[in-house]
Amino acid sequence: MTISLNTRVTCDACPIRHRAICSRCDSEELSLLERIKSYRTYKAGETILWRGDDLHFVASVVKGVATLGKTLEDGRTQVVGLLLPSDFVGRPGRPQIDFDVTAVTDVTLCCFERGAFEELLTTTPHVAERMVEIALDELDAARDWMLLLGRKTAREKIATFVEMLVRRQSLAGGGATGAALSLPLTRDEIANYLGLTLETVSRQMTALRREGVIEFADRRRFEVKDLSALHVATGDDADGGPIS
Repeated sequence: MTISLNTRVTCDACPIRHRAICSRCDSEELSLLERIKSYRTYKAGETILWRGDDLHFVASVVKGVATLGKTLEDGRTQVVGLLLPSDFVGRPGRPQIDFDVTAVTDVTLCCFERGAFEELLTTTPHVAERMVEIALDELDAARDWMLLLGRKTAREKIATFVEMLVRRQSLAGGGATGAALSLPLTRDEIANYLGLTLETVSRQMTALRREGVIEFADRRRFEVKDLSALHVATGDDADGGPIS
């Protein structure tokens, strides 16, 4: 069940303020967003939006993790993306959502009524500019994901996934070598996300732990012990130049 929060957090005090849709806004633009925003919370496992639902709002993830997924006619499902704090949900100009959006953990969204937000885009340059940046970032991420699914080995997929978590959680104030990180998905969900089997995910996680790259406190909490070794395991070229 969706719960509207009674306590309103001002944009200036928002924990994702520096990287969300409002990150470029001046005080006048923030006041416009304040007028059309509301908060909604969802419990872990709850569906936030079903594919094909009318899109009455767009939103920024304030807290928690959600998945984007699609279900095929025969019931097979595929997780196609993760939504982490500051990620944007929905597309202005589109009346329906194209993916199932499901809360993996308890999720808090900062929501904007879609019509009002679309109107605001035409009058508020900094919001429109940030919307374009977010779209381009998602395009880059989609291209990286094509490489991961099409060419990378199982080890490289797992290492890339872990490095992505390090990068995103570092934006929230953690993620450095030795810092505690959280694994938002179960191993079965990771397997679905990466196109691997559960056994392969467990085997590769164990290998990274055995080699001293990562260390688990439990099944969901871990630390990166060797960030350089983790990057090497991703298979990505470190400097972007030709590999001899």
